[in-house]
Amino acid sequence: MTVKELMSTNVCFISSDAPVTSAAALMKKNNIGLVPVCDSKGCLLGLITDRDIVLRALTDDKKKLEELIVSDVMTKDIVTISPEMDIHDAACIFSQKRVHRLPVLENSRLVGVLSISDLAKKRVFLAEVGDIMGAIAKIKGYASIKNKK
Repeated sequence: MTVKELMSTNVCFISSDAPVTSAAALMKKNNIGLVPVCDSKGCLLGLITDRDIVLRALTDDKKKLEELIVSDVMTKDIVTISPEMDIHDAACIFSQKRVHRLPVLENSRLVGVLSISDLAKKRVFLAEVGDIMGAIAKIKGYASIKNKK
């Protein structure tokens, strides 16, 4: 099975010069936690997540939230996959990179997003989802919180 068989293709995106508040509104409206940031040709420039907004935008001492634009807080170092990639290889990338979602690019253009929940929808991949979640949970922040309890 390939990525294109499981990925979400109905993906909204935002421009890098849009206000951060617009990205948050888009997330709320669509009940999502990630919005790809693309140029006018659909080329991926970065990602903005709900976590980026909380950790970067809300803690920025130099600018007010209303003054921040997406490029101020977006994640630029992104791991991407292709629609033709085998789904098991994509599952390995989730574990190795400890991410919840992977943008899918074809000819440098965004064509979809694959998420852990996309894998979980297929019962065949429940073991992979468990492995991915275990790898993500090993992030130092989670480990130190757990150890303090």
